[in-house]
Amino acid sequence: MNRCPWSEGKEIYKKYHDEEWGVPVFDDKKQFEFLVLESAQAGLSWLTVLQKRDNYRVAYDNFDVEKVAKYGEKKFNELLNNKGIIRNKLKIKASINNAKLFINIQKEFGSFCNYIWAFVDNKSVVNLWKNMSDVPANTELSDEISKDMKKRGFKFLGSTIIYAHLQATGIVNDHLVDCFRYEEITNGVDSRKV
Repeated sequence: MNRCPWSEGKEIYKKYHDEEWGVPVFDDKKQFEFLVLESAQAGLSWLTVLQKRDNYRVAYDNFDVEKVAKYGEKKFNELLNNKGIIRNKLKIKASINNAKLFINIQKEFGSFCNYIWAFVDNKSVVNLWKNMSDVPANTELSDEISKDMKKRGFKFLGSTIIYAHLQATGIVNDHLVDCFRYEEITNGVDSRKV
């Protein structure tokens, strides 16, 4: 069974690749979870984040955006001292800040999914990559979304992080064409070839 090469090795990577990565996400809670995790990953490996994901779910009230948006100094200090998550002061502050802005987007667009999927006309971008070296770290699309989110006040969500988010949430299908998940995901969504 062919998989994207990055997922080989660690079982946690394989499971994530086979069950989640690239599957279109139309649930705001899951979108928020990925934004927090992608932001926390900046400068680190995704494996580090995946290994701490369950700890994040507990620490961040199962990614309840309303609760995270209300985190005060006490909760901030609790997170900063939580050895189960990435204890970076700026990333933790950003996650609380971003929760507030996420809610603003929900109010403006009806849901965060309405906002982010509108950038691709509600259709997954399906790429035709044959090699991992072909897959970009960012694109004009991620530049555009990152720029818009930064303008709205989001932190730790540059173009590269946003592109990883788009890949994770299936807004972009970057499974290699010979990966078994490529066809499964492509056939399960309304998509456009690019």
